[in-house]
Amino acid sequence: MSERHSLPADVDPSAAELASRVDHTLLKPEASQEQVETLCQEALELGFASVCVNGLWTSLVAEKLNGSQVLTCTVVGFPLGASTSETKAFEAQEAVANGAQEIDMVIDVAAARAGDQAALEAEIRAVAQVVHAGGAELKVIIEACLLTDDQKVLACQAAVAAGADYVKTSTGFSTSGATAQDVALMRKTVGEEIGVKASGGVRTRDAAVEMLRAGASRIGASAGAGLLEA
Repeated sequence: MSERHSLPADVDPSAAELASRVDHTLLKPEASQEQVETLCQEALELGFASVCVNGLWTSLVAEKLNGSQVLTCTVVGFPLGASTSETKAFEAQEAVANGAQEIDMVIDVAAARAGDQAALEAEIRAVAQVVHAGGAELKVIIEACLLTDDQKVLACQAAVAAGADYVKTSTGFSTSGATAQDVALMRKTVGEEIGVKASGGVRTRDAAVEMLRAGASRIGASAGAGLLEA
């Protein structure tokens, strides 16, 4: 299965295949160093795609995962997206310098709700340029629960036009998380060359497989180990 493609409806993934699509996530502000180190160890043992953390922990995670296939992922403009493009670009540049291989940025949700695609494209492009210059990839969080379907489409189109590598449903910190319907709409909008990440409220194997079959290529989850249990 391609890294950015969804799961065919007739495929029942093995635990290893499912793990390879999961970003093992810890974004609580009270997370301790011990918890982050445990997260890294679990990701190494179970073969997750990445460890996703706040910027504070980027260097530590990169050190713990060094030499492995597990990627270091850092969030930017998180969780509100209500900072300037320049601030988000700086955050991303610093994270990449500290070892991040993937950046998950939150868009300007207000711009999406206002239908301002040009502003969204400019913001995402500013972050994409520094991310790609550092050899990393960019996932764009649209916070789907705050948008209409038309606004979700507009945000995804802006992300594609600006050079994003993935679009992502949610932060997990807003009114609700990922839904299969949103994932399917996002996949339809971006096509097959861009990844789709379902994040927020995905806590069981059945839920994860549902998201993959709807069009997701990655799953963001704080309950990563639980997703592998039948």
